[in-house]
Amino acid sequence: MDLLKTFALFIVTALAEIVGCYLPWLWLKQGRPAWLLLPAAASLALFAWLLSLHPTASGRVYAAYGGVYIGVAIVWLMLVDGVKPTATDWLGVAVCLAGMGIIMWGARGSA
Repeated sequence: MDLLKTFALFIVTALAEIVGCYLPWLWLKQGRPAWLLLPAAASLALFAWLLSLHPTASGRVYAAYGGVYIGVAIVWLMLVDGVKPTATDWLGVAVCLAGMGIIMWGARGSA
């Protein structure tokens, strides 16, 4: 799977996970309706399925995915929660993406 497709798949996967966790949070913390748990469960099932689409070892995929998840979560913070990320938020994202790159590129040629 080429790098751009993998990265795009990680982004979609992160959105599915975040939505799957955000909807129950709305129910628990903001008193929103319990029916939000149904799309949350579907979103988490989609998240798990999307992770299964990667051809490499699952542990490595999960580790690398974590870097993208953190970046998407910070963008979510800004766009959905309306909180402006700090410089250290962005620095943390950069460090995580660098770690993701080390995991993914360092794994070339191994399962």
